[in-house]
Amino acid sequence: GCTVKYSGYLGNWNKLFCSNGNSKYPRLMKLGKDITLLGLEIGLLSMAKGEVALFVLTPEYAYGRRGCPPAIPPSTTVLFKVEVLDFIDSEECDAFFELTYEQRDRLPLEKVLKVAATEREFGNYFFYKQRFKIAKDRYKRALSILGRSSSSKAEQSQINASKLLLFLNLSLTYLKLERADRALKYGELALEMDQGNAKALFRCGQACLYMREYRKSRDFLAKAQCIQPLNHDINNELKKLA
Repeated sequence: GCTVKYSGYLGNWNKLFCSNGNSKYPRLMKLGKDITLLGLEIGLLSMAKGEVALFVLTPEYAYGRRGCPPAIPPSTTVLFKVEVLDFIDSEECDAFFELTYEQRDRLPLEKVLKVAATEREFGNYFFYKQRFKIAKDRYKRALSILGRSSSSKAEQSQINASKLLLFLNLSLTYLKLERADRALKYGELALEMDQGNAKALFRCGQACLYMREYRKSRDFLAKAQCIQPLNHDINNELKKLA
């Protein structure tokens, strides 16, 4: 999936026929599904995040012999200006979720962790676009594939590290969704894995403050402050509580 800013032109870069340049938050699009012009697909696959490119697409790479009347006449060469804002490769994730549970269990842990990390990236993308419900679903999807346990201590520690990040993400996302009870639950799950995690203590403190459980909130926030005494956010939350 990628987010791009694009403008399509006819003639000598002087006749604009399509653009999403006015959109503050362009949506995440899938190559082959939302972006179907062959030339654009090929061009985007050659680009890196943050890159800007100009493409000249002959008819066979654009709208073909028929064109797309009335905007694009038959057999027209079109011009595109494209900027790649973000790029997340979802191919492995899509393939993973098509497997049966038995097939997933047989995959090497490295692949499972990679899919979970990509799902978390999607969650982060939607979180920063303030689409918190979708972010929550992506984080939970990532969590759902990390359920397996391993007899190897090193492997289990890798699984737990991935889970910890997701618990923290979910705790913050539920705070944004004003579901403090769920935020507290995920904050506490993070603390079960890492009792000295200042971020988890802070999230739990925020959730308890929201639920007006002031004593519990103070306990969590005071512990967080001990670990990170100069943290501006923790100190502000304690002032709010006072």
